[in-house]
Amino acid sequence: MFETFFSTYLSSTIRFLFLLAPFFVVTMFLALTRGLPAAEKSSIIRRAIVSAFILGLVLFFAGPLLFDAIGITLNSFRIGAGCLLFLTAVSLVSSGTRNHATGLPEEERDDVAVVPLAIPVMIGPATIGAIMVYGAELKAVPQLAGGLLGLVSGLLILGVLLHLSGYLEKALGKTGLNIMSKISGLILSAMAAEIVLTGIAGFIASTQTA
Repeated sequence: MFETFFSTYLSSTIRFLFLLAPFFVVTMFLALTRGLPAAEKSSIIRRAIVSAFILGLVLFFAGPLLFDAIGITLNSFRIGAGCLLFLTAVSLVSSGTRNHATGLPEEERDDVAVVPLAIPVMIGPATIGAIMVYGAELKAVPQLAGGLLGLVSGLLILGVLLHLSGYLEKALGKTGLNIMSKISGLILSAMAAEIVLTGIAGFIASTQTA
């Protein structure tokens, strides 16, 4: 049981961390909070992380209920969510941003913690679909516990990176952060391919046994 929990926790932490596109989030955080005092930046980070966690928690358990309500299978949703995640990965690799994939508003806002930082910068449409898929895939209690803790760990790591965003900008520069975003996009594209291929394989298997 512990091995199942630990392996699920480790893989979920890595998955959720890359789903959150941390270096893209760092870049956007720097742009949205430029010139703000450190205390206000820390407050924005806390509220954004808490908001993202609440939404992620709801999505984690909402998958099976939604699939049953609208009459679609997990495999069908895998294919759709994987394709959307792939579009996000392409936007990260091609331009280092995912504005067109998330619908990120261009105007400045007085409070950026929830919108647009938590939604849709941290958790956009593609991330929403992927979280619902991963939550629906985990059945046993050790897996669910490991997945939830992985989500928490991914968000905590992102929070640490946001607190260190000023140092990261000095160390890597805008070009370095852009390169890291592109690398994250490559990993996201592989994750998207895995989700789609799993959905296709599951759909074919279900039609053969029907």
